[in-house]
Amino acid sequence: MAGQRRLLKLLEPGAAAGATAAGGYLDLLGGAPQAGPPTGLAQRLMRTTALPLVYERYWRPILSRLAKGRFGPTMAEEHAFARHKLALRGGAVVLDVACGTGGFTRDFAQVVGPDGLAVGLDGSRPMLDRAVRETPPDAAVAYLRADAVRPPLRPASVDAVCCFAALHMFAEPEAALGSFARVLRPGGRLALLTSGRRPAEPLRTLDVLSGRLTGQRMFGRLELRELLRANGFDDITAVYAGITQLVAARRR
Repeated sequence: MAGQRRLLKLLEPGAAAGATAAGGYLDLLGGAPQAGPPTGLAQRLMRTTALPLVYERYWRPILSRLAKGRFGPTMAEEHAFARHKLALRGGAVVLDVACGTGGFTRDFAQVVGPDGLAVGLDGSRPMLDRAVRETPPDAAVAYLRADAVRPPLRPASVDAVCCFAALHMFAEPEAALGSFARVLRPGGRLALLTSGRRPAEPLRTLDVLSGRLTGQRMFGRLELRELLRANGFDDITAVYAGITQLVAARRR
C-alpha cells in the first residue's frame, strides 16, 4: 500500500483522480482489454491467463534464446545490463514499462532499496496479477495498469526507464520513446531490449516478413539510434545479438 501511495503522487493529476485499486495494483484502464489497438498475435498472447504461468521461467527465456542466438546474452546478463546501464542507486525511482510478471521490477526494487521505488507498468491483468503474487509485500514496488505508450506519470518524475522485449509490439513505438523522454529527469537513463533487423540479405527480408506475420516492428540497427536522438537522447550504446538489440541511452 505504501508503494501505491507513492505511485499516486507520481501520476498526472487527471490520471490519479481516475485510478482504482484492484488486485494489488492501480488500474487506469478499467474495463478496456488493453490500451491502444492490438498489433498482432504476440501482443494478444500477453493477455491470456495461461501465459503468465510460464512466462518468466520458460516463455521469455526460450524465445529470447531463439531471438538472440546461441551466443547472445542470457537472462541474467540482460538483468545485469539493465542495472548497469540505468545506473540505479538507492532512493531512485525507476519505471519498468511492459513489466509482465515483474521479474525486472523486483530486481530493480532490490537495488533502489526502501527509499526508492520500482514502478511496474503493464496493460495485461493476468500479467499484473502474477506480478503481485510474486512480489514480497514489503518490496519497494508499485504496479500500474496503464498505457505503456503514454505512461501517465508527471514530466521529469523518474530517474530511469526500462522497456525490455516490448517496444517492437507497440502500435506507436515512436510515441513511446517520446513519452519515455518526457517522464525522465534530465540525465536520466533508458534501457531497451527490442528487435534488431539483420543488415544482410536474405536475412533482412526474412526478418521483415516474420515481423509482419507476428505483428512486431523490426527495427533497423541504425533506425533506433536515430529515433532516440530525435526524442532527446544521447550517449547511445547498443549490443546486437541475432534479431535483437540491447540499447542504452541518456536523456539530455
